[in-house]
Amino acid sequence: MANLAAVMAERARRQGFWSAPAFVVDERTWTHAEVHQGAAHTSTLLAAEGVGQGDQVLIVAADGIEAVWAFLGTVRLGAIAIPVNPRLTADDHAGLAADACPAVVVCSADLADRFAGPARVLRTEVLAATVAESVAEDADADVALPVEVGGDEPAYAQYTSGTTGQPKAAVHRHGDPLVYFGAFAEGAIRMGRDDVVFSVSKLFFAYGLGNSLFFPLLSGCRALLHPGPPRADTVAGLVERHAVSVLFSVPTFYARLVATAEAKAFSSLRVAVSAGEALTPVLAERARRVLGCPILDGLGSTEVGQTFASNTLGAQRDGTVGHALPPYQLRVADDAGSDGCVGQAGTLWVKGPTILIEYLGRPEATAQVMREGWLCTHDRAAIDADGFVHHLGRVDDMEIVGGINVAPLEVEAVLVAHPAVTEVAVAGVCDAMGASRLEAFVVVVPGASDGPDLADDLVALAQQSLAPHKVPRVVHLVDALPRTPTGKLRRFLLRTGTWGDSG
Repeated sequence: MANLAAVMAERARRQGFWSAPAFVVDERTWTHAEVHQGAAHTSTLLAAEGVGQGDQVLIVAADGIEAVWAFLGTVRLGAIAIPVNPRLTADDHAGLAADACPAVVVCSADLADRFAGPARVLRTEVLAATVAESVAEDADADVALPVEVGGDEPAYAQYTSGTTGQPKAAVHRHGDPLVYFGAFAEGAIRMGRDDVVFSVSKLFFAYGLGNSLFFPLLSGCRALLHPGPPRADTVAGLVERHAVSVLFSVPTFYARLVATAEAKAFSSLRVAVSAGEALTPVLAERARRVLGCPILDGLGSTEVGQTFASNTLGAQRDGTVGHALPPYQLRVADDAGSDGCVGQAGTLWVKGPTILIEYLGRPEATAQVMREGWLCTHDRAAIDADGFVHHLGRVDDMEIVGGINVAPLEVEAVLVAHPAVTEVAVAGVCDAMGASRLEAFVVVVPGASDGPDLADDLVALAQQSLAPHKVPRVVHLVDALPRTPTGKLRRFLLRTGTWGDSG
């Protein structure tokens, strides 16, 4: 049977980690057996609510055992699980529910009123109490068998970050997570049964879903699930207390972590993984020094499902996102669509078995990103002679200053080298006459001086390393940068020229 939930359960039995710990949530440990038995009971609850094969189930839940059970229980039924961030606004939730048209919404009691309508609501509190009791009292009770499906049939969908428009749900197959696991978890970081993993990125993101659900359940290791928002001190404490060996996060959070946490908290780490935005060589070196382990940068997308290019434990190069992970293929194309030469910048395309089936209900949008099996990532990149991919930002992130194209990442990499800087973003801002000038928005390391001298120092630093048209004309010292719920930069807000005033 190719049903993902059934495959995972059978793998746990066959490979001998059925009784081993799978998840730790608020100091409560759940075994792989309890996870899969709970999923079976959850599928019974969902079926009673009317969920059938092919239906959508919107899962609006914080990281925890309820989210895991709801996801696997949906998949067991041959329905499509759609994890969603519970911290979105009511309007955002309403929009996603209208787009997904779910048969059932799984959410906490405080969110239930947001989803009143055609969909039925299954509260996470009811799910947790009912399923936990069933697992504890009668683990071997009869439950409905998993629905038989093919590996290419849809299993789940996740919404894109919406940095450039309306979020779209990328639909993936039952067989896709096994490819993610082989390509990245095994191939890049050698994840095994003895690992303890923690992902700062949540289950409702493509990055977090692989890190915290697919990889632990396929490898037999243990994962920490933290329901609350990530804070540097909280994450450092969890890593130290639970002897985490694999840490997943994004560069923005690593910058906060290494600026505030003590190195002793990370003595158990064997590898740290970064994705989601550029990891500069300066930050990589800072992170290695504090974390005491390799930090591997990679590139993935919601449309591919997980990481398709990455540095690995066997091949690393700072300033790159590594090389294509088999079975994925990469190509860089120029504006005319022709393959570029080695080292030439262009648009990055990816091909592989986990490219999305479709954007849910959006055939035209799907067709716009696909060409003969290749997916347009909308990333700018160059691939060097050794096959390492140099990520140069998003295609729509290029700034035009004085009629000349400027790549913000190049400028940002120079400014973030200053020891007082923890985050930086650069954007072209139009003045009252409509002329564009480059401005930098800088978040300062806690405790560092943030006076006018720092702004002058940063301009001087840029002048030493960059051509004159790439030097920011203004430096804003801000409390934070505008980001999506996935942590991606909303550069268009910086281009308004008002963020520095309100930040």
